[in-house]
Parts: sequence; C-alpha cells; structure tokens
Amino acid sequence: MNREEVFNRTARLTGRATLSAFGETKVIIFGMGGVGSWAAETLVRSGFTQLTIVDADCIAVSNINRQLPATSTTVGQIKVEAMKARLLDINPDANIEAIHAFYTASTQADYDLRNYDIIIDAIDSLSDKALLILNATRAVAETAHSDRPSRFYSSMGAALKLDPSRVSVAEFWKVKGCPLAAALRRKFKKSGEFPARKFKCVYSDELVSNHPDADVMADNSGAMSFNKVATNGAMMHITAIFGITLASLAIRDVMSAS
Repeated sequence: MNREEVFNRTARLTGRATLSAFGETKVIIFGMGGVGSWAAETLVRSGFTQLTIVDADCIAVSNINRQLPATSTTVGQIKVEAMKARLLDINPDANIEAIHAFYTASTQADYDLRNYDIIIDAIDSLSDKALLILNATRAVAETAHSDRPSRFYSSMGAALKLDPSRVSVAEFWKVKGCPLAAALRRKFKKSGEFPARKFKCVYSDELVSNHPDADVMADNSGAMSFNKVATNGAMMHITAIFGITLASLAIRDVMSAS
C-alpha cells in the first residue's frame, strides 16, 4: 500500500511534516482492554507506527461487548498478540511490540519510560495504576529539558457510565466526581508519595450503579481480575470514547510540537 494514499485524509488536516512526526513518535500503552485497545487503533489509523502495547490478559467472552480485539474467533488468544495482528493488518509497516505482562512493582524495572515520547495509562488495577502514574510522571520530569520530552496521559474509571457527553479531560488533581481518581488521590496522600508532574486525565463525572440483576450474574468467562475490588458494568460507547480521547491528546500533542 502507498502510505501517501493511506494517510491522505490525515495529511490534509495535519500536513506532511506532522504526519511524518506521528510515524517517529514512540508510544507505550499499558492496558489493551476497553480503553487502551481503542487508543492503540486510533493512533495507528492516524499514522503512528512506533507502538509498544502491554497487557497480561487473554481475551475472554465478557470482553466482546467493548474491547476492540475481542470477537467470537479470538476468545482465548493473548490480548496483545491479537491486537498486534489487527494493528499490522491496518498498517503492515508499523513497528508494534507486544508485551504479554503485568505492570507491577516486580516488573516496573523492565520498562524505561524515558525511552518513550508518549506514555498512556489504561490500567484497571488501583495499585498498579498508582505505581505507573508515579513512574511515568517521574519520567516526564526527567526528560522535561531534553530534545524529546516524554508526555503522560491517564484514563480514570470508564465503568458504570452511560452518557458519552459527560466524558471530559482535566488535570488529575482537578478531576471531579470520579471514584477512581478520588481513590488514587487518597492513596498518594496516605503514602506521602505524589506524582512528580501534573498530567491530564480522561474521566467522566457520571455516577451510575450496576443494575440490581448484577448481584446474581456470574462472570464465568475466565477474565482476569487484575486485583479489582468488584466487577462493574461497562459499555463500548463509553470505553471507546475514553480510548479515542486519550489518543487525541497524543495526536494534538505531536501536532503542537511539529
């Protein structure tokens, strides 16, 4: 395929120089679920070609309602491998590194976040998310005065939401009405360890409860829990908007620097 033709509509908006910058920007995305998978595809369809995707999960039946790589034929596959295949089907020239692993205290040393231009957090686990926020903002601070400073964007809770018009972007400490953001702030305050830099989050202030039927619904799909306290309802029209919005932050960041 001719790159000029594939990304013709992108270049008409961004210009050739910015399209080239998209292809040179190194991005790492943690979490390939209902949010991260849509962020990854949006970036690749926009001309980004240097992506590292990280997730320890395999595709489960319960993922089909909202996660990009999840179909009836991919259930049981390693999530990052299925996602890599899809991204390469979109752009065979992309350089996609798929890491089938958790991001935890025991694995954090495997990632030098300073090597990436953009870091995107779409992790579900509170403890792992807090750890990534601390390390990612530290990487942003350490590269702030370099030729290629890192940038970091994070997804707050996309479950228990129904109204897409409530999805917003705000600096972490200014996020209102999101239980996950509140839990993270409490965790940082209790530990006395805080993010090294301010960072933008995608969030919604909508508060919806699981339907009463959820109490008797068993999830036997084999989905990993990632230390979640509970299984909450989520739908694609919200999680996808979260992921696409995260990608848009990266896109506009590169455009402003080009």
